[in-house]
Amino acid sequence: MPLQPDQILNYLSNESDTKIKSELIDLLRKRIDELCFEQCQIDRIQCTLTPLCSRRFLNKLRIKSGLGMDDLPGFCYSVHKGVVERYFRNKTVIYRPYDAYLYLIDFLDVFFHGDYRKLNKFITFKKWEETFKIFDDRIQNRDENFDYLLMDNYLIFKFEERMHIIFLDEKYALCNANRESITSLELLYGICKLYAEIYFPEVKLKFIPSKYVEIALMIPHDVLTKISQKPSGNDSKADQYFWNTFWEDLNALTQYCDQINLYEDKNQNLEIILYTSLLTNSYNESGNRLKLRFRDLRLIFNFITRIYTEYYIIWV
Repeated sequence: MPLQPDQILNYLSNESDTKIKSELIDLLRKRIDELCFEQCQIDRIQCTLTPLCSRRFLNKLRIKSGLGMDDLPGFCYSVHKGVVERYFRNKTVIYRPYDAYLYLIDFLDVFFHGDYRKLNKFITFKKWEETFKIFDDRIQNRDENFDYLLMDNYLIFKFEERMHIIFLDEKYALCNANRESITSLELLYGICKLYAEIYFPEVKLKFIPSKYVEIALMIPHDVLTKISQKPSGNDSKADQYFWNTFWEDLNALTQYCDQINLYEDKNQNLEIILYTSLLTNSYNESGNRLKLRFRDLRLIFNFITRIYTEYYIIWV
């Protein structure tokens, strides 16, 4: 029986001889380079249509490892960038480039072509006034539909339903964030803050470093008093939701929130507080908690948006 992946991982974890571990890793590195530079991109048709690594993830490996453009298979990376651009422009693509990484200048070329050289300089040197002037001009005068938010270490964009993150220190960007894990509480807070500004501005956010992001929303007492004491044949929309769906929603959220608190404030409003960290309450086969992914936030934001738009904003 051939070696299994978990056997190799266990060997690397348990082997104490660093020379042997180094040799094994070097074999892997040589195989990766052979695959990319000698097998895949040499055949440009194959590289374009059926790359030998899934969704070109070996480009991601190199970019996230801090390698420069010269260390990537150039043709493969150019196709990768082209797929991201075609998807951004709603053109046909062979695969949807979720969780795709680009160097900063290439990200700016795709999403802000025409201003990308200026933006690359401004962002590199953190000239935010000049940067935001370009963004705001595009939004206000060129009918471009996107939102953005600057954090200490990230510049976050939302183009329609797609999220993109510039990692400022690393000088690369994550495009169409989906299955990737959220890497820091600062980034998690920034995404929540951006969505709050767009969809639920009166929901309260609190950033507790090294612990969690706290999201507090409210259902007014006026709404609660209009909910029937028990289901009937003439249930209102609110009755149907709070009797049939509300608790199911909260139960689903427990998978992604560390804790959910409900209590009645001094004005008899119902406060709902969600505590969200970088870990979910789901576990892998080894018994470790799974990391929170970008896509996991959709359930949380959909719940908050529903409560805010249907049972809060029209009542205050």
